[in-house]
Amino acid sequence: MTASNPPAASPLTVFVEGIGLIGPGFSNWEEGRQHLAGLTPYVSQKTLLPSPMSLPPAERRRAGAVIKVSLAVGHEAVDAAGLSAAELPSVFSSSSGDGINCHEICSALASSDRLISPTRFHNSVHNAASGYWSISTGAMPPSSVLCAYDGSFAAGLLEAMTQAVIDDTPVLLVAYDTDYPEPLRSKRPVPDTMGVALVIRPGASARSLARITLQGGNGLTTAAATVMSDAGLEFLRQTIPAARALPLLQALAQQQAAALVLDYLDGTQLALEVAPP
Repeated sequence: MTASNPPAASPLTVFVEGIGLIGPGFSNWEEGRQHLAGLTPYVSQKTLLPSPMSLPPAERRRAGAVIKVSLAVGHEAVDAAGLSAAELPSVFSSSSGDGINCHEICSALASSDRLISPTRFHNSVHNAASGYWSISTGAMPPSSVLCAYDGSFAAGLLEAMTQAVIDDTPVLLVAYDTDYPEPLRSKRPVPDTMGVALVIRPGASARSLARITLQGGNGLTTAAATVMSDAGLEFLRQTIPAARALPLLQALAQQQAAALVLDYLDGTQLALEVAPP
């Protein structure tokens, strides 16, 4: 009997079916697509967050920036994909959760009145956005919550791609970050709030917008991350962890084949190939 070599693993490939985007200078994917495709010049403006109308009134009043941005981009991506949010597994990824809520808790603890609102406390946990998404949509499938500092978008994308292929199901990825008020901002200078959402499938469909494949099998590389040619967009990419998605979003906006590298871990990046479906 002779030993046979194991079959080579197929490259991890998924198809994008829906995109959601909110950030400085764009309030939805269509506005972002115009800037990223070079059809309109990018002008930075303070991020405007819509009220999360899909939540019941009591939960809506308690919702902070993290909840508003994650629900807005999640609903935009799912609506574009034409799928039921209640039936989608999800991956939520953020470098640090709700910076504004963290500031309010630290301020209360440093004051003479150290009583903290229960709402502040339950909004401080890293899975708050995932929980509010389930309340908003009635979603019961598994939901994963990740944090990998400035590599949080790449970590979330890798997790969502893996789940989609292994479980043979569409998956919603939501990546988001909020700014910190001073004095925390001096240590963590995230300038504004931004959210990105993708609905991905393991196979192509009539709604597929693009194909994403990990380069070299596992997608890991030591090559430098892809940068944005526009100075304003490059500033976002460098300063907001969720904006590390911008090179991928630009490839999706331009609808052209591209090889790109996203920031991931120190000394290790994530290499992708993007192509029309």
